[in-house]
Amino acid sequence: MMKGRLNDARRTLWKYGSLYLMMLPGVAYLIINNYMPMYGISIAFKDINFAKGIWGSDWNGMDNFKFLFSSSDAFIITRNTILYNAAFIIIGLIVGVGTAILLNEIKNKLAVKFYQSVLLLPYLISMVLVSYLVYSLLSVNVGLMNKTVLPALGIDSVSWYNEPKFWPFILVIVNLWKGIGFSCVVYLAAIIGIDKEYYEAAKLDGASKWQQIRKITVPLITPIIVMMTLLSIGRIFYSDFGLFYQVPMNSGALYSTTNVIDTYVFRALMQLGDIGMSAAAGLYQSVVGFILVILSNYTVRKINKENALF
Repeated sequence: MMKGRLNDARRTLWKYGSLYLMMLPGVAYLIINNYMPMYGISIAFKDINFAKGIWGSDWNGMDNFKFLFSSSDAFIITRNTILYNAAFIIIGLIVGVGTAILLNEIKNKLAVKFYQSVLLLPYLISMVLVSYLVYSLLSVNVGLMNKTVLPALGIDSVSWYNEPKFWPFILVIVNLWKGIGFSCVVYLAAIIGIDKEYYEAAKLDGASKWQQIRKITVPLITPIIVMMTLLSIGRIFYSDFGLFYQVPMNSGALYSTTNVIDTYVFRALMQLGDIGMSAAAGLYQSVVGFILVILSNYTVRKINKENALF
């Protein structure tokens, strides 16, 4: 019995040996870059003493986690992180798919390349540069909004960097503007891959453009939409640090609407220098993200098994 299994394993190894060889660099990369550093998780449960090192430092149980939840800001940063990411996922999905469908309907290839480049350009710009572009729009003294747009509408100037109520909308718009190009390219690639015969058959049956989109395009790119959404849900407890720290110019007046887990931990780390606390926050975000991906994938699997990631 055992000998038979060994022979089967040898035959499989011989048959797919070239594929296993091609797989080795990727596996080595994952082990070195993703798995070996995981011993650093222990930092979240230790009172780090640099003189003793990571392994020599004393264990302190869950004390590092208490820092995150004992503060009065715990509710605000958790609420902000989840709601912002939920808005980013939902609005980004709708606008990304819609833009990809519109681009697919343009028949002039040169125009499509131009629009794609225009949409993708913000994705390649650093968040520091984006923050100054936003500042050029919203500055009290020299901003386009206060000097041109609002006076033309007969509205008084607004001190944008001191008014928290505007920033949920500003941050969502900036995130959408910056990321729409990438998601649009992904969805457009999926749409281009759809067999044209489906559309030709639908036209022969008299289907309108809207019916073709609703009955052919959207259902056939649903697996990509589900995959992109699940990956986004896995990072719903993470935030784009540059978006929430650089774009509001770290204005203290805006903390109620711009402070998220990442910026809160960074500011606390700068003040306290406690790396155990930052490791605890990272572990907390990873575990919650992992659980959310499992639950979301389980839900998708219950609805449609073929659309689930695993």
